[in-house]
Amino acid sequence: MNGHSGNVFVLSAPSGTGKSTLAKRLVKDVPDLDFSISFTTRAPRAGETDGKDYFFVDDATFDRMIRTGGLVEWVEVYGHKYGTGKEWVSAHLAAGKDILLDIETQGARNVHGTLPDAVMIFLIPPSAEELSNRLRSRGRDPEAEIQVRLDYAKHELCEYPAYDYLVVNDTLDRAYRDLESIVLATRLRRERMGDTAQRILEGF
Repeated sequence: MNGHSGNVFVLSAPSGTGKSTLAKRLVKDVPDLDFSISFTTRAPRAGETDGKDYFFVDDATFDRMIRTGGLVEWVEVYGHKYGTGKEWVSAHLAAGKDILLDIETQGARNVHGTLPDAVMIFLIPPSAEELSNRLRSRGRDPEAEIQVRLDYAKHELCEYPAYDYLVVNDTLDRAYRDLESIVLATRLRRERMGDTAQRILEGF
């Protein structure tokens, strides 16, 4: 899967940092950037749609995809499995499409092993206190689960050295501008624009 025409952007963050909100806005506003839809064994939450938010499958189906090599990466988090479909990724990269993967740190490490040129972005909360406030303000998780998520957030933050870019989400607009800049700048790298420059050079 190396030597692809498109770019792979991997976005990770602790739960409650605003990753999903920013990822959806980025895909909506930046042309030619497609959102990778993960497979998961967890049940849909209120308002989630199969094929749009996730591909919801049972454990047997997910395990079959693992056995047949149908996933770029997969992880188990909070008792549920999540994975990225290899066929979907391959088709988009072959077509020169940029894709955004919204995945946690363990999955990100697996993607980087398969796609070493993937652009790794880590979204960071402005403080531990602010992350705690955000998780509680959602009002959808019991206190015990919030504590589990905070403990796991500390574990995830220790993974920041594995990423190329670190973006602090103190305000959504500022974090969005930072993410957009990373995508646009990546598209202008010499490795991407070399053929264009060479064609212009040959015109002299």
